Amino acid sequence: MHKSIERIKQMVVKEFIQIFRDKRMKAIIFVIPVIQTMVFGYAVTTDVNNIPTAVYDLDRSYESRELVRRLEASGYFSIRNYVSSPSEMQDLLDRGKVTMALQINRDFAEDLKRRTPTSLQILVDGTDSNTATVAMDYANRVILKYAKDVAGKTARLPVNVDLRARAWYNPELRSKNFNVPGVIATVIMLTSLLLTSMAVVREREIGTMEQLMVTPLKPLELILGKTIPFALIAFFDMALITSIGVLKFDIPIRGSIFLLPVSTAIYLLSVLGTGLFISTLARTQQQAMMAAFFFFMPALLLSGFVFPIENMPVAFQYLTFVNPLRYFLVIIRGLFLKGNGMVILWPQMAALFVLGIVVLALSSLRFRKRLG
Repeated sequence: MHKSIERIKQMVVKEFIQIFRDKRMKAIIFVIPVIQTMVFGYAVTTDVNNIPTAVYDLDRSYESRELVRRLEASGYFSIRNYVSSPSEMQDLLDRGKVTMALQINRDFAEDLKRRTPTSLQILVDGTDSNTATVAMDYANRVILKYAKDVAGKTARLPVNVDLRARAWYNPELRSKNFNVPGVIATVIMLTSLLLTSMAVVREREIGTMEQLMVTPLKPLELILGKTIPFALIAFFDMALITSIGVLKFDIPIRGSIFLLPVSTAIYLLSVLGTGLFISTLARTQQQAMMAAFFFFMPALLLSGFVFPIENMPVAFQYLTFVNPLRYFLVIIRGLFLKGNGMVILWPQMAALFVLGIVVLALSSLRFRKRLG
């Protein structure tokens, strides 16, 4: 056991020496994370539709049902839940099941009929500032249009609607708060894919893989020696981007900071496994780099980082379930902005763990066959 640990240690040291001798590797580790953080920190998200919505209808009248119907008929909102308590409404927002919640108070219909001021409440998940802004704007327009239509049926004065909207988790609706935590997930994936696949292929390309195979190194020791350095680099990039986000962009960390490295370690199982799998397909470093980007770009687009998953075709929505980036984005944004803990995030962590074990096991088996 001691000899095995010593061989893995020497392999890790050798990998770090090779990494820091390569200018391209140093650029991937230090330059790309900083550039991506700065760029995405000021990025603008796109408009959305089919906003997941919950309704808390205390009035249960024709007028309240008509308002809800108009919201859904607008195409901007998808009514997912009818709740019966404020705690249920908050739980749906906490878990990310809905983006907006509408509360219609008692006597809503009577107030409309009496032409007296009435009030509605909208709660919006402000984690994604752009989505929150769009949701509030759309809801405001639909509700005001409904008020005018009701007023147009009589010769009396327009209905006085007191609409109060609140954005949760990201009150200032800053896109930086949404984008910068996501950069941690994307940078870890990109750097781990590139470094792992290129490092293994480089050994084969320059002819040193055959030399490693005749050493006392076992296949498992070789795999660990190749992946441990890049796992440590991924943790360094995580700490680097987190520091930039907190110090430069003033991104809040409301959840447990200890869950961040734990979830990152689970995330790395699938990412490093994918990089290892790419290394078994590519013959040159250029091929490895192209294959890594070929995997990374669809993973990014199907993760919810750029476009809401709810807006994608159903087939692509199912495809996102095998994308590790999807789960880690929910985890990391929940930690930074919502203050979520294991009680909320365990389903994403469990899915990420299972996916990681499967990917890493399949990649390791294929890698061993290539060694054989």
